[in-house]
Amino acid sequence: MSDINLLDLQGRVALVTGAGQGVGEATARYLAAYGAKVVVNDYVLDRATAVASAINDEGGAAIAVQGDVSDQGDVERAVAEGKAAFGTIDVLVNNAGNAGANPAGLTGKPFWEKDPAEWEPFMRVNLYGPLHCSRAVIPGMIEANRGRIITVISDAGRQGEPGLEVYSAAKAGAAGLSRALARSLGRFNITVNNVAIAATRTPATSLMTDNEEYAKRVLRNYIIRRFGEPSDVAAMITFLASDSSGWITGQTYPVNGGFSISH
Repeated sequence: MSDINLLDLQGRVALVTGAGQGVGEATARYLAAYGAKVVVNDYVLDRATAVASAINDEGGAAIAVQGDVSDQGDVERAVAEGKAAFGTIDVLVNNAGNAGANPAGLTGKPFWEKDPAEWEPFMRVNLYGPLHCSRAVIPGMIEANRGRIITVISDAGRQGEPGLEVYSAAKAGAAGLSRALARSLGRFNITVNNVAIAATRTPATSLMTDNEEYAKRVLRNYIIRRFGEPSDVAAMITFLASDSSGWITGQTYPVNGGFSISH
């Protein structure tokens, strides 16, 4: 039993969105370390290229693909480039997200004072991104009779977060998409799950995590009194991408230091 690698991803091709930094970068590198060939997608090409190069330098296999997940054409191009380089996408990680520049509780107008035009970027990335990406990879997964779709949501989507109302709504919608797809795709040996994260230390959250006063106040709500690290999330995603999770679908797994407890 000790010789079995429960997270063996040899022969798998993974597309990770928003993989140029933070949770996406850690996930791309974890998946590659366990044998997957990785399509590193990011809105910023230089970031994607740096991560893909690091994976290749470490003995893995990766390509960088620039693209905006809210643009269906960009998504289809990323999937086509991944297929041309490595073959059919077996694992999709919907990681790209947009919570805005200001974390909840620090700055920003209340919801009822915001112009509806401000909602659109949050809906397009956090909800339409998973819609576009899932639609693009599902036909290949059905043909191969296997697949994993993993969407990174947020505890904001599970229980709501004041100051992040539209973000919460979009993430809740993405979670609902996963549950519906799980029911649609199970007969094709495709599993669909969510990973819900709380405050995780990434470049995008530095305004919050580097604010000592704010961090002290926030961490009182965490059973494990620290911010999450990208590797904490990447480990769960890697498990859900593996054959070890083959009888798990339609679920949401909180990786949140006990900020909220699932039951």
